[in-house]
Amino acid sequence: MLLDDEDYLRRGIAAWFRSGRYDQPSGVGSTVEEHGGKFYVVLRNVGGVMAVYRIRNEGILKGLKRWPEEIE
Repeated sequence: MLLDDEDYLRRGIAAWFRSGRYDQPSGVGSTVEEHGGKFYVVLRNVGGVMAVYRIRNEGILKGLKRWPEEIE
C-alpha cells in the first residue's frame, strides 16, 4: 500500500514528536522529496532542516543522522 505525500509528512511529524523533540516543524516548509531515486520526508522550520526520514521500499520511515547534501 503506497501512501500519498501528506500521509508520509504526517507520519514523519509524528515520529519527530515520539523521539522526544519539541520544536515545531513547519507544515509549509516540510516536504517529500526525491534524490537519487530515493524518497525522503524532510521536516523544516524557520531555522532550516530539522530531520530527514528516508521512505524505505516497504513504506517504513527511517530516521537519518546524515542526509544527501541536496536536501540542505
